[in-house]
Amino acid sequence: MSSTIVKAVCPHDCPDTCALHVTVEDGVATAVKGDPAHPTTAGVLCTKVSRYTERTYHPDRLLYPQKRVGKKGEGKFVRITWDEAIATIAERLKPLAASNPLSILPYSYAGTMGLVQGESMAMRFFNKIGASFLDRTICATAGGVGYKYTVGTRQGADIEHTQNARLIIMWGGNPIASNLHFWMRVQEAKRNGAKLIAIDPYRSLTAEKCHQHIALLPGTDSALALGLMHVLIRDDLLDHDYIAEHTLGFEELRERVAAWTPERVAEVCGIRAGEVEQLAHDYGECGKRGEASMIRMNYGVQRVHGGGMAVRNIACLPALTGAWRHAAGGTQLSMSDAFPKNTTALQRPDLFPEGLPRRTINMSTIGDDLLREASPEFGPKVGAVIVYNSNPVAVAPESSKVAQAFAREDLFTVVLEHFQTDTADYADILLPATTQLEHTDIHSTYGHLYMMANNPAIAPMGEAKPNTEIFRLIARAMGFDDACFTDSDDDIAALAFNKNHAHAVHFDWSSLKKAGWAKLKVADAPFAHGGFGTPSGKCEFYSESMKRDGLDPLPAYIAPYESLASNAELAARYPLAMISPPARNFLNSTFVNVQSLRDTEGQPHLDIHPQDAASRHIVQGDKLRIYNDRGSFEAIARVTDKARPGLVVGLSIWWKKLAGDHKNANEVTSQRLTDMGGGPTFYDLLVEVEKCAPESPA
Repeated sequence: MSSTIVKAVCPHDCPDTCALHVTVEDGVATAVKGDPAHPTTAGVLCTKVSRYTERTYHPDRLLYPQKRVGKKGEGKFVRITWDEAIATIAERLKPLAASNPLSILPYSYAGTMGLVQGESMAMRFFNKIGASFLDRTICATAGGVGYKYTVGTRQGADIEHTQNARLIIMWGGNPIASNLHFWMRVQEAKRNGAKLIAIDPYRSLTAEKCHQHIALLPGTDSALALGLMHVLIRDDLLDHDYIAEHTLGFEELRERVAAWTPERVAEVCGIRAGEVEQLAHDYGECGKRGEASMIRMNYGVQRVHGGGMAVRNIACLPALTGAWRHAAGGTQLSMSDAFPKNTTALQRPDLFPEGLPRRTINMSTIGDDLLREASPEFGPKVGAVIVYNSNPVAVAPESSKVAQAFAREDLFTVVLEHFQTDTADYADILLPATTQLEHTDIHSTYGHLYMMANNPAIAPMGEAKPNTEIFRLIARAMGFDDACFTDSDDDIAALAFNKNHAHAVHFDWSSLKKAGWAKLKVADAPFAHGGFGTPSGKCEFYSESMKRDGLDPLPAYIAPYESLASNAELAARYPLAMISPPARNFLNSTFVNVQSLRDTEGQPHLDIHPQDAASRHIVQGDKLRIYNDRGSFEAIARVTDKARPGLVVGLSIWWKKLAGDHKNANEVTSQRLTDMGGGPTFYDLLVEVEKCAPESPA
């Protein structure tokens, strides 16, 4: 028996982007483990990815091209050849491309984060057609925009220094479930004497292990940040030198936050004024002592109406206390902009036909947009959609509309997938894609600073093909003869990063493939001496860019769309706020069909506070109906004070077909968008909850 170790990388939508060692015996992957030499991974994988072979060799893997034979949504298909599949796709797309290419739409996101199997050959294809663009907003755009207005770039503290911080605030995230390797360093900091604070409406696994948990109301994070700034300024817990040298607009900020007293913040956030005072003093005094304080923001902060402003407000805090002076200080939301990705070479926007109109459709409003008729404002009706690296019928908001849209008989739908997901059930042509163990890729990350190489460990299963090869075949069938459509995956990977950028002067694809990973050349404390990416080069408390874009140029509070304070009439009918953060054993909708992981999660549950349960005569284990004007879904009651009063929590996101009622939490979420960045508002909604009627005997 021959055994080898192949260097690979986890492809999933997680900041950790782990370096993998794949054990291959006689052509079969037998184990996936963390690379012990990689400084971030340190040999440790999450439960999900440690079982990656279960996913790759899953008995339900799609292995052959198929075409639909039943109604859309029924999931009935028959096997066809690749030749027939590609010919059918080209036959359906050619007349649309000739008459109105904007009627063709890609739909993709982070099923893989790879720069090759993600948006390289695929975007070359859609650019060449002149298709509509997809605004990929569903995760991080609101916070990214708010952060960049303030700091100028999506870059922050390097987590490799976190263990040296003396105060760590985890704001709007649950790193035990979604940022494990950051959490490992947090635990080391805790052993070194650091204080840990979690800010989250829900007492998550992470919050339970912190010294303090501040359970504010959903959508009020920006108000809490304003209150912290108020106390820091009022009590002179400031680094005056850093403010004078490296910030813009302090006097205007001082005036703005003067009204945000701890008492006012407490009322808005549903917490105690003393919690605001104590948190501000913990944070400010850390700076006064010359110690590092770290704020790890996560995406829960931004999935509400004022999500962009919330991230902006929080991003102001380190500049007030001089926390950026320390390698273990400052804040991190994302490290994406540290990577000089060569997007132009990867995606070839120059292929877009000169003179054709352009249209961009927001992926977070896909339910409405696929149902729109042609109009001068919207443009042509969408006639074809190609879905890859995503499962919109499960993950997009207001799910009933999304399913209704994909059920259109006149919508030609192609889905590239590993499994027959909720979205795959609506495909006209269903194509089997390779998993990470079966193809070449290169990765940037958004949680650390390593360029990562993925080498294929095994041959593709069945007739599965990489995304790149599928789009090469379709391009050839469409008659596209540009040389870029013959680039190999290695050719594309070699273009991934701009070697003229100081961060990546050492990038070489052949070397990276052998090594597995290489760290960017970035300073340990990137903003210790200013050098922000804003127009002024400073942390901008006052942003002229925001003013030009029609936004408030100073930190502000933007109330949720749906809350008791902002919409009392709606709250009278639907009095409970709801959030749906990730379940520990799922990653978005990935891994839901892995039996061992689904067995651990059990079935869809709803956490509800004992007070809210008692007033509705709900007890542990009751089957519940959760509903609002947009829809409803069912879950099993877990009566617990992990959910604060007035809040219910449905850990997500389940495949609809694997839930008892064939629905999930996105039945009740809204297609309304955030204040900036056009992001979704998954955590900005009100619902009511009731016990389901007893089932009638058969």
